Amino acid sequence: MKFAIAPMMDWTDRHCRFLHRQLTRRALLYTEMVVADAVIQGARERLLGFDACEHPVALQLGGSEPAKLAEAARIGEAFGYDEINLNVGCPSDRVQSGTFGACLMKTPALVADGVAAMKSAVKIPVTVKCRIGVDDQDPEVALDVLSDAVFAAGADALWVHARKAWLEGLSPKENRDIPPLDYDRVYRLKAKNQNRFIGINGGIQTLDEAERHLQSTDGAMFGRAAYHTPAILAEVDSRIYGEAVEAVDFAAVIDAMAVYAARHIEQGGRLVHVTRHMVGLFHGLPGARRYRQILSTDATRPGAGPDVMHAAFAAVELPTVAAAA
Repeated sequence: MKFAIAPMMDWTDRHCRFLHRQLTRRALLYTEMVVADAVIQGARERLLGFDACEHPVALQLGGSEPAKLAEAARIGEAFGYDEINLNVGCPSDRVQSGTFGACLMKTPALVADGVAAMKSAVKIPVTVKCRIGVDDQDPEVALDVLSDAVFAAGADALWVHARKAWLEGLSPKENRDIPPLDYDRVYRLKAKNQNRFIGINGGIQTLDEAERHLQSTDGAMFGRAAYHTPAILAEVDSRIYGEAVEAVDFAAVIDAMAVYAARHIEQGGRLVHVTRHMVGLFHGLPGARRYRQILSTDATRPGAGPDVMHAAFAAVELPTVAAAA
C-alpha cells in the first residue's frame, strides 16, 4: 500500500516537494516530468537537484527513445532518486511534438522497450504512469495491452490516471477535468493483476476517498488536492500508514520553510520561488485570506526575505489542537 503525490508540471519542483515533506514523512513524492534529452544534455543540478529530506522521491522522465531513457535513468539513479517513472499520460502539445507522454498509449511496444532499457540500466524501481486510453481507444482493451507490455518488460508498478486523454480538441487543463473518471476500469485492471502494483490517480480530493481506493488498488495518488490544500497531507502518515504521529506543528513548518528559503536566496534564488507553493497551506482557516495576500504581494518584491513568511503566518488563527502540537 502506497500514497503518492503526483508529478505536476510547473508545480512539483524541489521547493514544493520540500514543503510536502514537512507535512508527511511517508508519502512518495514525484518530480515534474523532465525530458530525457534535458537530463542528458542540460544543467543537471538545476534539473535534478533535490534536498535529502525529500526521500522517498521519484524522478519522472519524458521520452520515447529507449537508449536515451536508459541514459537519463542512469543519471537519475546517480543523483540519488529512489525510483524512475516514465510518463505515458501527459497530453500537452509540447509533449506530443516530442512523441512521448499520452500519445505513447498508442505504441505499447515502444513503451515496453523503454521500460526494458531502463530496467537494464538501473537497480532502483522503474515504473510507468499512464491514462486508461487516448482518443478513440477502447480503454477496456488499450489499458490491458499497455499494462501487459510494461509488466512483461519488467515494470515494478503502474500508476493509472483514471481518465482518457484527448490529444486533439482539449487543452491539458481540460484533459484533467472533462474526460470522465472511470475508477472501476482501474479496479478491474488490479483484479486481473493480483501480484502486480497498480496505483490509481485522478480527481482524488480527500483521504477518505484515498482510503476507499486503497481497498481495490495498491496505491492512491493525490494531484491538485495536495497542491492547493497541502495541509491535507498532515494526516497521511497516521491514516494511510497507521503511524502514531503527533499533530503537525505548523509553526515549525513555517520555521523550516524560512530556513530553507534563506538558503535558496543565498544561492541566488528568490523568496517567491518557495512561497508560491505555500499559498494554500492554511486554506479554510481564519486569517487564511490575509496570509495569502501577504505571500502573494510581499514575497514577490525585490529583496524579500523569510520574514515575510513569519508575517503571513502571524495572520492565521490555528485550531487549538494544531496550535498546541
